[in-house]
Amino acid sequence: MDRVDIAIIGTGPGGVSAALTAVNRNKTVLLLGSRNMSEKMTKAHEIRNYPGLPAVSGEEMAEAFRKHLDAMGVQITEERVGAVYAMGDYFALQIGETMQEAEAVILATGVVQAAALPGEKELLGRGVSTCATCDAALYRGKTAAVIGYSPREEAEAAFLSEVCAKVMYFPMYKEEPTLPAAVQVIREKPIGIAQENGKRIVKTEAGAFEADGVFVLREAVAADQLVPGLETEGAHVKVNRKMETNLPGVFACGDLTGLPYQYVKAAGEGNVAAISAASWLDQKKHKK
Repeated sequence: MDRVDIAIIGTGPGGVSAALTAVNRNKTVLLLGSRNMSEKMTKAHEIRNYPGLPAVSGEEMAEAFRKHLDAMGVQITEERVGAVYAMGDYFALQIGETMQEAEAVILATGVVQAAALPGEKELLGRGVSTCATCDAALYRGKTAAVIGYSPREEAEAAFLSEVCAKVMYFPMYKEEPTLPAAVQVIREKPIGIAQENGKRIVKTEAGAFEADGVFVLREAVAADQLVPGLETEGAHVKVNRKMETNLPGVFACGDLTGLPYQYVKAAGEGNVAAISAASWLDQKKHKK
């Protein structure tokens, strides 16, 4: 794929709004996320303050978003983004086992509700990963442990079972997982990750499980893990009123930027982020 103008990560109201605005500004877009849209949104029983959609359910709003994107010719790439790297005058996104280039990036990933497990950040990139499709090849024929925070993560555990000799799956939700027989489901709550004798250890309230690699899979990846050097404040990314972050060419919108966590606020910020990104790209082009 050729380098795009703007890569947008997230398909909640912020990401969808950003994509539509960017296309209206004649920018090429790579929209990354789930075609089912944000899990938080689709679970909403009723949304009462979104203009033009009175008393709409989350599922109905998601369908309206999909229709709008389709009408504008915006496709959704459903692969997980492992990392975003600043490469000087462009950005490289690790998407599965491939790399994609973009001139600018808009983060609309939502806020990570669950705190990092003890040892998770310290071992990230050293036996701990947030993307199975990105790093599965590193554990071919080995043992992997997957900590999944939603049923959506089951697909990555199933993929790992085709590569690894053994896969253990720790569901962090109540629903019963639907996984291949090769995946061992362990109903114990992880309380930390450690490294001992070259192995990674998933510690639970009842015991410990040894693996070569541990995958911690959440709907949203902490922004400072996704984009090295990004300035954050707690779980949120610092932005100005133009939705600019501390990194030139990186913008953020939605829940990721802080309270209030409102769909209409996220959509408005997505619009601003796309306008700012388009203007930034135009200025960059004129300087050349």
